[in-house]
Amino acid sequence: MQEKIINHFISLTKVPHCSQNLEPLEEYLTDFAKKRGYEVEVDSIKNILIKKGNPKLALQAHYDMVCMGKAPQIETYMEDGWLLAEKSSLGADNGIAIAMMMQLMDEGAEVEFLLTSDEEIGLVGASAIELPLSSSFMLNLDFEDEGVVCIGCAGGADLIGTRSFQEVEPYQYSYQLSVLNLDGGHSGVEIHKNIPNAIKVLANYLEGKEIRIAECNGGERRNSIPSNITMRISSKEPLIGNDKVNITEIDEVLPVYDGDAFIGILNSLQHGVYKFNSRFNLPDSSMNLARVHFLEGEATIECSSRAMDDVGLEEINGEIADVFYRYDFELLVEYKYPAWKPEVNTFTALVNDAMEREFEESHYEAIHAGLECGVLLERYPDIKFASIGPTIVSPHSIHERVKLDSVEKIFRVVKEIITKL
Repeated sequence: MQEKIINHFISLTKVPHCSQNLEPLEEYLTDFAKKRGYEVEVDSIKNILIKKGNPKLALQAHYDMVCMGKAPQIETYMEDGWLLAEKSSLGADNGIAIAMMMQLMDEGAEVEFLLTSDEEIGLVGASAIELPLSSSFMLNLDFEDEGVVCIGCAGGADLIGTRSFQEVEPYQYSYQLSVLNLDGGHSGVEIHKNIPNAIKVLANYLEGKEIRIAECNGGERRNSIPSNITMRISSKEPLIGNDKVNITEIDEVLPVYDGDAFIGILNSLQHGVYKFNSRFNLPDSSMNLARVHFLEGEATIECSSRAMDDVGLEEINGEIADVFYRYDFELLVEYKYPAWKPEVNTFTALVNDAMEREFEESHYEAIHAGLECGVLLERYPDIKFASIGPTIVSPHSIHERVKLDSVEKIFRVVKEIITKL
């Protein structure tokens, strides 16, 4: 069975499905389902509902992926019981869940399959869903640790600061600075691991130096810890690189802008964990300094905040806003989504029992990341939710990998839950 699921997954890797470019995979999946006798409905924001019979259970996953490295050109390989990709993100988050759904469609399972769009850029599809569900229970398949039932998640928001800078006279020396190919990682579940942030590395290097900025571009996705940044500057003094900061002298005079406030805010914004949640042994609130852009004096800084409850989210957003306003930036808040408050009920107990039989032990956890359950619970308040999934390591990075035997075990758990309901 594992081989069939992995074959389905590999077929998905051949269809580009980076966030905001989902039409090819939407067409592929709807055609796949219709050929197997399922009803298919797609709403205006490209969420897909696939259904057969009168099911009590909906299986839910998102069908976009974070494209890092060479992705969407994905070359998979197996090593020591894991599936990986060559110099790119793998898309196991959340493609492995879609592959399991495809196998269930091959078997004619009478369930609802809810495939949401653009989850990786702010739970966009789930937040605007227009599809009628008939199920009483929903099993989200976007969790990334075997033997665990997730019953709660962080809420979050994206904060975007903008400001214009005045052109000034350049200094004597012109340079291109870069920090490249850091490991990166997931801005939620890995935010506590002290993974270097390329933006912070470069800003820290430039702190206290007399420079003026021509251009800057850093970071990849709002929900990824930045791996890369490049900046062109003029400097009053000669600069020397180090083991992380690469410096190349430029033989031209650059149009430059006063950079003190720009470097100042990058150093003042606190990337990482703000508060820790001892009850669930995970971050309670955090911020990812995700992307920066500076061109012709126009600066944009993008951050993503997370917290385990709505009060904590308002608190951290207020702290971030204070920093932006201190440096005279305008602020916009986008893609705000609610936390999923942890709850144990009859459905979570059923899921936990099935996990215990497969993995010999199981327990409940909450996660410091934005699962779609919190958003969907607002839209479908009468549905009971739980989340499980196979072990996936380093999502949103070129080191992403999925544990192969975990995929088959989770699939058996899903089939047991379908049978029990």
